[in-house]
Amino acid sequence: MTDFAARRRTMVDTQVRPSDVTKFPIIDAMLSVKRENFVPDAQREAAYVEGLIELEAGRCILEPRTLAKMLDVLNITNDEVVLDIAPALGYSTAVAARMAQLVVAVEADEALAAEAQTLLMEADADNVVVHVGPLDEGAAEHGPYDVVMIQGGVEEVPSALIDQLKDHGRIACLFMEGDLGTVRIGHKSGDRVTWRQAFNASAPVLKAFSAESAFSL
Repeated sequence: MTDFAARRRTMVDTQVRPSDVTKFPIIDAMLSVKRENFVPDAQREAAYVEGLIELEAGRCILEPRTLAKMLDVLNITNDEVVLDIAPALGYSTAVAARMAQLVVAVEADEALAAEAQTLLMEADADNVVVHVGPLDEGAAEHGPYDVVMIQGGVEEVPSALIDQLKDHGRIACLFMEGDLGTVRIGHKSGDRVTWRQAFNASAPVLKAFSAESAFSL
C-alpha cells in the first residue's frame, strides 16, 4: 500500500522548502491536503512527483513548486477572499482554503466542477464555493477579491478579472511566451495594475486566456 503521507512530506522537503518557501501556513497546508485525492485516479501514483500533471483538453495541475511559490508571493491571510481560476479537481483551492477566509473556485467544465465540489467537501474545505462558468469571466457575484490566482498559463488577462480585484488586491498569473513562462504578481491601485516578475515556471496556456481568445472577443 502506497504511503502517500510519506510522499507528501518528501514533496515538501525536496520541492517546496528548497524553493525558499518557508511560511508556516503554506507548509502546513501542503502537508495537510492529500494531493493524491485531487488528481485523476490513473495518476494517483504520480501525485507527488516533481512537475505538473497533465489533464485532458490542455489542462493541468501546476507543479507543487509553482503553486507554493505563487502562494508565497501572494501572502494570503485568514481574513481574505480568494478567486481561484481553473483549479481542475480543486487541489489549489483546498490548499488556499487553509489560509484564506473564503476561496471561490471557477471551473468551466461542469463535470470537473462537480467532482471538485465532492472532493473539497470530503477534505472538509467548508470555506469554499465552486462556481461553474467561463474561466475568463470569474465570479463577480462573490467578489470583490483580495487575491486572484490562475492555475495555468496565460497570454492575456481579461479586464473582467481585474475588475473583480479589490483596490490594493493582488493577482498572480503565469505568463507564457512560447515555451518560457514567468509568474508575475500584479498589484491593483485604482484602475491600474502594476506587474512585477516573481519567478520562472511553465504550464500549458489555458484556452480562455490565449491571445487568440482575447482577440476574438
